[in-house]
Amino acid sequence: MRQAQGSIVCAECGKLVGINEPRCPYCGAWRPGLFGWAPFVRNVVGQRLDLVSLILMTCVTLYAVALLLEPDAIFAGRGLFSLLSPGNRALYQLGMTGGVAWELGWWWTLLTANYLHGGVLHILFNMMWIRNLGPAATEVYGPARAFVLFNVAGAAGFLVSNVMTSMTNPGAFASPTIGASGGIFGLLAALIVYGRKRGSSAMETQLWQWAILLFVFGFIMRGVNNWAHGAGFAGGWIAAHLMGFIDEQRESSAMLIASLLLIVVTAAGIVLSFVNVTQALLGG
Repeated sequence: MRQAQGSIVCAECGKLVGINEPRCPYCGAWRPGLFGWAPFVRNVVGQRLDLVSLILMTCVTLYAVALLLEPDAIFAGRGLFSLLSPGNRALYQLGMTGGVAWELGWWWTLLTANYLHGGVLHILFNMMWIRNLGPAATEVYGPARAFVLFNVAGAAGFLVSNVMTSMTNPGAFASPTIGASGGIFGLLAALIVYGRKRGSSAMETQLWQWAILLFVFGFIMRGVNNWAHGAGFAGGWIAAHLMGFIDEQRESSAMLIASLLLIVVTAAGIVLSFVNVTQALLGG
């Protein structure tokens, strides 16, 4: 697992350096070998762990768990878009943001809410877009960058949404909110950035058409979090400009570590939300 001796290609400059070098002698990158763990981390994130499939599996699993946690709420909703909707209690248990969670300062819900959905049509629609955009973003940016893009855009969307709804309704809770659409808009923005930088006008035009269609759809449909959509798009756009493309530069060790940390923090956040809400219910 850990490589104690030998050399590694520095992800920043692409030159061969010692695995235990404190800094790359060519570009100054800090610990390019990650104390000997860089090859293992790169193998896990780049080859063994399909991060797009991880997003899809997590969303589907948490949706099923939410239904099981509060079965009485499954058929409580009315209308096509309320079909098979989890209850608020279950969603708070799994990491819904806004509302009480935001007032209590549960910052980790900015990440966990990305993986929760409010109905069967909601999750099917979002999973379709992740399945279409995720592999394309992975091919362009690399698996770790694409995963970070998705999570950063989603968290940015929920942050702006929570702040803006609190500001527009002084004294009231920010509206409870969930869904992967902020991250999806971030992936769309990142692919548009790629098309612009590479001069692919056909690709850029198609992606803009999709983005505009989704924005319009959001304003037509009731209950759609347009703040999260817009901020997610902006977050993906900014993050994409700060990242390189995979054919120009390998993913840095820091980016690989960041993707793994996001997985750990999100998983820990789900557990923490579940414990906090369950304790409050038992204490009540």
